[in-house]
Amino acid sequence: MHLQPGSNHVSPSPEPTVSSQPAQPAGVILVPEYFHQADMNHLTIMIADMLCRLTAHNDQIPLTSANLTRFHSRAPPQISVYDYLRRIVKYTSLERACLLVILIYIDRVCERVRTFTISSLTVHRFIIASVTLAAKAVCDSYCTNSHYAKVGGLSTQELNSLEVEFLGLIEWRVAVEGTMMQRYYVNLVRQHSRFEIAESVHAHHQQSGSYSQDDEDDNMTSSPDASEDEPGQSEGSVVAETDYLEGLRDQWVPMGE
Repeated sequence: MHLQPGSNHVSPSPEPTVSSQPAQPAGVILVPEYFHQADMNHLTIMIADMLCRLTAHNDQIPLTSANLTRFHSRAPPQISVYDYLRRIVKYTSLERACLLVILIYIDRVCERVRTFTISSLTVHRFIIASVTLAAKAVCDSYCTNSHYAKVGGLSTQELNSLEVEFLGLIEWRVAVEGTMMQRYYVNLVRQHSRFEIAESVHAHHQQSGSYSQDDEDDNMTSSPDASEDEPGQSEGSVVAETDYLEGLRDQWVPMGE
């Protein structure tokens, strides 16, 4: 995260890195070198922390009529960014790539709209709109908009409007290369004091020939509706109906229009 020259926008984009890093404090958590191997909870924590730092900075910027967008709510939603991300991950079987794409989309939007900021009034709507588009752009299967809307606390009509607005803001640049996701992941880890990339562990496995891609618990994204039309899909790739209904019964205050 860094402040872009000549603007109030704090960017989550990769910063220039240095060759030497200070010693990590005790209790640091080692994470895999590649984002597709990362623990989903660890990745959620790091991204939530980054978004919270962005909102804390941007909440200090006075809100004017010129800054208002469709993403602004009347008041901050009564759910933390971390809990919101966890809810989306749980009830949409979100893939790791979609979480990282949220940060990439922030930079793409702010490149074009210099007055747009991720604040406590915009972050939740931005997240659900980003996830909806990211899943369609980078995943083989994804949920319906009505499903994402229910999980995100919005009406389907509102989410559809956010999606159209979002596409215009990023000029339909929804595709993201894996190399870019990896770059954002590496710098995301380096900017968090609790995590460190286990590069030495990865190097050891490569030398010993025991390294293999970890595809366990890869959280394949799938829509409950799509599973009915495509009976060949495995149960593990579909959001369990009981969990889905339980999630929608959670105490939840929809975001203000």
